Amino acid sequence: METKYIFVTGGVVSSLGKGIISSSLACLLKARGYRVTIQKFDPYINIDPGTLNPYEHGECYVTVDGHEADLDLGHYERFTNVPTTRANNVTTGRIYQSVIDKERRGDYLGKTVQIIPHITDEIKRNVKLLGNTGNFDFVITEIGGTVGDIESLPYLESVRQLRWELGQNCVCIHLTYVPYIRAAKELKTKPTQHSVKQLQEVGIQPDILVLRTEHDIPANVRRKIAQFCNVAPDAVIQSIDVPSIYEVPLKMHSQHLDEIVMKKTGVPVEGEPHMAPWLHFLDKMHNAEKSVRIGLVGKYVEFQDAYKSINESLFQAATYNDRRLDLRFIHSEKVTDANVDELLRDLDGVIIAPGFGQRGIEGKFVALKWCREHDVPTFGICLGMQCMVIEFARDVLGLTEANSTEMNPTTPDNVIDLMEEQKSISNMGGTMRLGAYACRLQPDSVAARAYGKTDVKERHRHRFEFNNEYRQRFEDAGMKCVGENPDANLVEVVELPDHRWFVGTQYHPEYSSTVLNPNPLFVDFVKAAIAYRDEREAGDAK
Repeated sequence: METKYIFVTGGVVSSLGKGIISSSLACLLKARGYRVTIQKFDPYINIDPGTLNPYEHGECYVTVDGHEADLDLGHYERFTNVPTTRANNVTTGRIYQSVIDKERRGDYLGKTVQIIPHITDEIKRNVKLLGNTGNFDFVITEIGGTVGDIESLPYLESVRQLRWELGQNCVCIHLTYVPYIRAAKELKTKPTQHSVKQLQEVGIQPDILVLRTEHDIPANVRRKIAQFCNVAPDAVIQSIDVPSIYEVPLKMHSQHLDEIVMKKTGVPVEGEPHMAPWLHFLDKMHNAEKSVRIGLVGKYVEFQDAYKSINESLFQAATYNDRRLDLRFIHSEKVTDANVDELLRDLDGVIIAPGFGQRGIEGKFVALKWCREHDVPTFGICLGMQCMVIEFARDVLGLTEANSTEMNPTTPDNVIDLMEEQKSISNMGGTMRLGAYACRLQPDSVAARAYGKTDVKERHRHRFEFNNEYRQRFEDAGMKCVGENPDANLVEVVELPDHRWFVGTQYHPEYSSTVLNPNPLFVDFVKAAIAYRDEREAGDAK
């Protein structure tokens, strides 16, 4: 069939959950057997979020082909189990860069380059790129920001043009907020009406409204909204708060969102989506009674979107281990020798988070030393793995000034050093070791047993690496380098075999963890944390 294009816009306020609605719809359509992909258009001028502070934009997600992308792409993958690429995330910066490059080459034959048609044509080209080359039945395009933002206007104009060009093969879904005024005990529909009016002013009539709400919206209120907004009453859907984002696809299906989209694009509606694996996950989630308590030590813990993929990977792993996740965020800047025991002693497992720079690094060393000496299940990711190496060098090998040259360029023991191919690079954006690379694991390692195989591919985002000149000293002292890239001999995984579970990965396993395929390392880490908890509880019972 011809590719169908679905546009998802937002109004009233940001952070309403366009990404979750897009992902949920994709999940349902995929469960019906269709080939579905999602892309995110971000209206900021940065080329990508790679140079943005996590406080500014949440985590930077990395695609399999090494593109630094918006965190919503993590949701897309977790809900659809389909890897994303550079084509799934486009920013205004990339659009303008492409148009300017064409202008410099003379592609426009001397014409004046303008927003319309040149910028809008480039946006439309990117919208249709996945449909033309990816062999997809549905392409869902999420427009970042909210209607009324000046930055979003070229995208909305492009959507308006595509509505005419694509005809029945195009559907617009508009997500808005219906606030509840507690003092008046009333739901207010005016913000939604104004938001739709703004959308209509730029020439777009939404086909479907999704109303984000904290309270049930009565049928008569939904009919009122439909009447004011020129939308069919059965195409006004509420998205009420639920305990877990993974319940949203079922809520959307119960209101026939997938069926409405199919009917409006001329696709026959037959049968029900095959949601058995998803329902199995939700069943385990709802029936989990016991908890597992994991501490995440990092410097961005005040803003939990900075570790979104790790949070979700832990949640998935806990669910498949029949446990509820009790996740505790521990600010690495506040961890000291004096308080580390109090902060960590009640935890079943500890994650040492990735990141960049000096801030909070000493607290990670303190936490790692405590975890290593108390044999607590510990998982270090990227910088967390590098911190494992540095702490071991200082406190076991006796190299008291050991460090990464990222933190101290003149350290006498650069156990973590800048990768050779990074030494001539001056630009910050998009220049790290990025994307999926092979890793070969030693057969008897904790990591290999977790994966159930010795050859894996995981995604990277780093400039610094384990210094192989020190490898033998680490191995002799008990820290084994059990995973390496077969081409570059880059150390990918370190572990302490004589501990319950003490593993560090240079790569980011959280990027490949999905609802239907949780990453095996996270599942095994949580399993070890549960065993440690059971062991302590059994000891207390005596």
